[in-house]
Order: sequence, then C-alpha cells, then structure tokens
Amino acid sequence: MKESPTVLWSRPENERPGTPLLVIFHGYGADEADLFSLAEQLPAEFTVASVRAPLQAGPGYSWFPLRNDLGYSVTTVTESASAVELWIESVRTNHTSVSLLGFSQGMCMATTLMRHRPADYAAVVGLSGFVVEAEGDLYFDDAAVAAHKPELFWGRDQADPVIPAAAIESTNTWAHAHVKLTKVLYAGIMHGINAQEISHVGEFLQFKVLNAK
Repeated sequence: MKESPTVLWSRPENERPGTPLLVIFHGYGADEADLFSLAEQLPAEFTVASVRAPLQAGPGYSWFPLRNDLGYSVTTVTESASAVELWIESVRTNHTSVSLLGFSQGMCMATTLMRHRPADYAAVVGLSGFVVEAEGDLYFDDAAVAAHKPELFWGRDQADPVIPAAAIESTNTWAHAHVKLTKVLYAGIMHGINAQEISHVGEFLQFKVLNAK
C-alpha cells in the first residue's frame, strides 16, 4: 500500500480538526464506498474516513490475500496494517481520538491495529469478522492489549455462512481474555449488517468514545 491510500472522507479537510476520527475498513472484494453510507447513521460528531484496501480482488479490493479455505499469511496481514498505521499517524494529530470499524476482513485489520498499539485507539468495532491468529508474530502485543483492555464491539450472526467456526471460536476466546467486549448477535443478517446493528454501533461509539470519562 502507498503511504497515502485512497480515502473517502465525511467532511472537507477544513472541518476535520478537533473532531474524533472513525476509520472504516471494508470487507474482501469491496471498496471504500461500500460502507461509507454508514457514516450518516453514526454520531454526527465523528469524522469518518473510509479507506480502500491495497490489493485488487475481483471487482474490488482486499487487505490481504485469502486462500480457497479462507486461510491467510499473518505476514501479509501485518504488512497491510503497518502501511495503514503510517497513514493514520499522518492524520492523527488533527483529531481528538481515533476509533476503528471493520467489516469481515476489515475486522481483521481493525483488531490487528489495536493489537499493535492498543492505547492509540479509543474503541474498535468489528462486524461479521474475526481476529487473526498471531502465530508468535511480534507485531501483536497482546500482553499490552490485556493490560489496557480496549473497548471492542463485536457484532455477528450465528448463522454467518462465510466466517469459519474455528475463527469465531478463537476470536471469542481471545476477546474474553484481552478486551472489554460488547458482543451482540443478530439473527437473519447472515454475512451482512442491518439497521439495528448500526444503531447499536452508534450507541457504543457515543458511550465509549464521546461520553468517555
């Protein structure tokens, strides 16, 4: 990824300073426009930046390559996260806080960034996704995560046909040991998002970021 990825912003540049930032990561095969409409349904105080993933994948883009069994290389995950982190650092000083939201593969990105520098993010939202297996990679500072206990919202459908059961199980185990978890199940959304879930995300961001002591 280039240091300056393609980004859709919810505000013009002159209106961004002093606002909390919410960075959105789309899923596999989508692009930065895919989740951008969510910005209108979240607290208006946030500046939303929806980022395009670096790799071509079908009609859209991906954050890291997936094998046919949805397997992946941890190295490709951390390379992509490192590049996004450079961009976040370039805009961070304009904002009062930075939060992350990722859908599907985008949840891998959001949680990977949090696991690298947990104190840097006010809250993280993961929708219909999972956290990657660290496999001893030093990019993941899970000891710091467990000490800091960052806020994580995890929304999904138990009938999601895309995310493997083993990934859900390992995510659940990891989350309960490392973060302050808000976990909500939604029937009937499959591998998707509905209005109720976004309403809950908005409440979570309001309470955990905007109203945080």
